[in-house]
Amino acid sequence: MTAEPSRSPVTEAVRSLEVRWIFPGQLEAAVAGWFARFPARTESREDTYLLNPQLRGLSVKVRGGGALEVKVYCGSPGILEAASRARGRMESWQKWSFPFSPLGSGSGDPAGWRPVRKHRRVSRFSLASGQLDARSPRLGEQPQCEVELTEVQTGGQDWWTLGFEATGPADLLPSELQATVALVFAQSLPGDMKPGPQDSRSYAEWLGQRPGAGSHAGT
Repeated sequence: MTAEPSRSPVTEAVRSLEVRWIFPGQLEAAVAGWFARFPARTESREDTYLLNPQLRGLSVKVRGGGALEVKVYCGSPGILEAASRARGRMESWQKWSFPFSPLGSGSGDPAGWRPVRKHRRVSRFSLASGQLDARSPRLGEQPQCEVELTEVQTGGQDWWTLGFEATGPADLLPSELQATVALVFAQSLPGDMKPGPQDSRSYAEWLGQRPGAGSHAGT
């Protein structure tokens, strides 16, 4: 008779296929209204990203002060297109999460880390019986795609981002992502805004391109 193994505090690796667009300035009310077509939860938090040393192919952050998240970039399968309304670079990632204590009290930010304040609106979709359903189960139970519209503040500047993250069995990720993007972009963004590959990048790549962060932090 053997003892039951202890549970590891480290989450199992999660594979994802993602596309994200990041734009300068404050989020306009018209864009928030466009996203409000779908049920969404809201949250505000501060994530802190490691930018120095530069770890090419890795994204490392402290998520909301309570978890250390490590993501490994696994390449891009190409450009995703939503009719003529959006085009963005798909990215494949593998992610682990670890329990983590705050970086520490005291004034200022730890050297090499960049805090990013986020106000997120998140909708979750699942492909069940061939149809997308916004009332999907929790992460990991079946293939699904989270869509987030997020207001971002970092370095005294305002930005906003629209991101899609499909998770589940690897062979189902492309269809899950493409179906969700097609549904969300069935209606064009206000002002005939058309997100393109030039706006498409991960948080790690974007932050690495900000002044003072170096030119290639992550992918």
